[in-house]
Amino acid sequence: MQVGTPHSAPSPRHGQAAARDPVAWRLADLPADADLAAAEAFCRAVAARHYENFTVATRLVPARLRQHLANVYAFARWADDLGDESTSPTEASAALAAWREELDACFAGRPRHPVFLALGETIRRTGLDRAPFADLIAAFEQDQRQTRYATRDDLVGYCHRSADPVGRIVLALEGCRDPRLLAMSDSICTGLQLVNFWQDVRRDRLAGRVYLPLDDMTRHGVDEAMLDAPSASPALRRLLADEVEWARRCFAAGAPLADAAPAVLRPAIEMFIGGGRAVADAIERAGFDTLSRRPTVGRWAKMRLAARAWWRSRVAGGGRA
Repeated sequence: MQVGTPHSAPSPRHGQAAARDPVAWRLADLPADADLAAAEAFCRAVAARHYENFTVATRLVPARLRQHLANVYAFARWADDLGDESTSPTEASAALAAWREELDACFAGRPRHPVFLALGETIRRTGLDRAPFADLIAAFEQDQRQTRYATRDDLVGYCHRSADPVGRIVLALEGCRDPRLLAMSDSICTGLQLVNFWQDVRRDRLAGRVYLPLDDMTRHGVDEAMLDAPSASPALRRLLADEVEWARRCFAAGAPLADAAPAVLRPAIEMFIGGGRAVADAIERAGFDTLSRRPTVGRWAKMRLAARAWWRSRVAGGGRA
C-alpha cells in the first residue's frame, strides 16, 4: 500500500470522532519530486492549517527553529492520521509499519517521502535521535490494539510514547539532553496529554477508546455505560475532578523547566504549561462534565497566554529572547 493515503472515509469504529479534523495529506499538495524546498513548504502547510496552537507557539521561538518544528509536526501528524483514519486496525498497522520503514530510510540517509526529505534536513542539522520518533509510531500502533488502561501507571506508559517524545525532540533541537530537564518535559507533556483525554472523554468513547484508568473508574463507582449518557453523572464528575488534579500535579512538577530550559524555548514552554492549565480550568468551570460539551480555551485566551509567556521570558532574561 502507499504510505500516507489510506481510505479517506471515517472508520466505522470511530464514528463522529474520526471526522473532526482534516487528514494531513489533504491539507496541501504533496510534492511529486525530491525537492527540499517543496517538501519543507508542505510541512509548513500541514502544521499551520492543522493545529492552531502550533502557529501561536512558533511565534515564540526564533525563526531558525520554525521549519524544524514544522517538519517534526508533519511527521507526527501524518503518523497519527495513519492510525486514526485507516478503515481497520489491520490497515492502520500496515500503514504505520510502512511509515516506520520510511523513518529507518530517513535515518539511513535515504529519505523517500517528502515529509522525511524535510525531516532528514532537520536531523542532519540538529543531530536528533531516532528513538523519540520511533516511540511516537509505537504509540499510534498501540492505539490499534489497546483501547483500555487498567491503572494510571499503564496510562503514563502510553503517554511516555504518545506525548513525551515531542518535548524531548524540541529540547534536542537546542542540544538539550539533560536527564533532569527531560524528566520535567515529560511531566509537562504527560499533563497535556491527560487534560486532552479528560477534555475528550466523549470523542474518545465514540472512537471506541476509554483513557480513564479502570481502577480509578471502579474506585469512583463509574462504569462505561455512564460515558454514553448525555451529561456526566455526579460520580463521573468526581472522577474527572480527580483526574484533572492529577494533570495539574504533572504541570507543577514540570513547571521549573520554563526557567531551566534553553532560553529560546522558554516562552513556548511557558505557553504550553499555561495552556494545559487553562484547559484544566475550563473543565472545572464546566463542572467536570465533558459529556455535555467539550470545554475549550478560546483563541484570544491562547493569545493572552502567548503574550504573557513572551513577556515573562523577557523579564526573567533581562530583555533577552
